[in-house]
Amino acid sequence: MWKWVILVLVVMLGLMQYRLWFGESGVREFNDIQARADTLEGATDTLKARNDRLAAEVVDLKNGLDAIEERARSDIGMVRRDEQFYWVPDVETDRRGPAAQTGVVRP
Repeated sequence: MWKWVILVLVVMLGLMQYRLWFGESGVREFNDIQARADTLEGATDTLKARNDRLAAEVVDLKNGLDAIEERARSDIGMVRRDEQFYWVPDVETDRRGPAAQTGVVRP
């Protein structure tokens, strides 16, 4: 009689262990969810850093003329009235934007 009780308890323990390790909401699924959460956290950190940079740029554009002037120079190639404009053909530059490629020089 005790053999059957022990056998039934061992079988039940085995079934519970199977569900714990391989069943729905088990350890394997937990590890998969944890890996996805880690991946999303890395992506979120990258996006937060980008948002912080954009917020700082917005504050600069609202508060100061230096940021607006820099943006106008790099994006649309504007030159101030008291500056001389020199165009040097076939010159490669590392910076992006039309102003960087035009060779704007202050006197």
